[in-house]
Amino acid sequence: MKTDEKQIRHGVALLAVIILILAITGGYMAIDRIAEANRININQHKFKAMVGSGFIGGSKVLLVKPLTYMNLSGESIRSIMDFYKLDLSDILVIYDDISLEPGMLRLRTKGSAGGHNGMKSIIKHLGGDTFPRIRVGIGGEKHPGQDLADYVLGHFKDDEKELLSDALDKAEKAAELFAQDEFSEAMNKYSVGKKKRKTLE
Repeated sequence: MKTDEKQIRHGVALLAVIILILAITGGYMAIDRIAEANRININQHKFKAMVGSGFIGGSKVLLVKPLTYMNLSGESIRSIMDFYKLDLSDILVIYDDISLEPGMLRLRTKGSAGGHNGMKSIIKHLGGDTFPRIRVGIGGEKHPGQDLADYVLGHFKDDEKELLSDALDKAEKAAELFAQDEFSEAMNKYSVGKKKRKTLE
């Protein structure tokens, strides 16, 4: 499953799981970047997802793209966690965040869903929120009265594409550090403070 060439705004980052790196929703850009950089083929259909196994920095990893609706992502992840007997600390979730400007990353080791339906499902099915995650900013300018769904599914502007590409490179490097049990270093190198999306007057 390849990334949509039109670069649909939603799902740029998605859920990624190492040792379970997983991606949720539309584009799967971040997890595709990770897979390409580490020569991992995501071509197996199981656990209600497309998955691919390989190695990152000497660590065995499983890259996952749930095929459920975004708000049911937790169903896929729960079955994988149970099958491989994984702990919450064994997974890395990468997902998009409209409240962060395009190209901004925020890395955390725990936290609430923050309104993201995919994360709500994962937290519900895993029974906790103490797992690492990378939020990739896809925000920008939202016009007053514009439907949120239309905004999220909008195509990226040229300047946003450049910022996004740089963010995806950083997300890929951060995932590699996570696989090597160095997520704290990734947080120090790539995480930024939250910046709210602008609204045009």
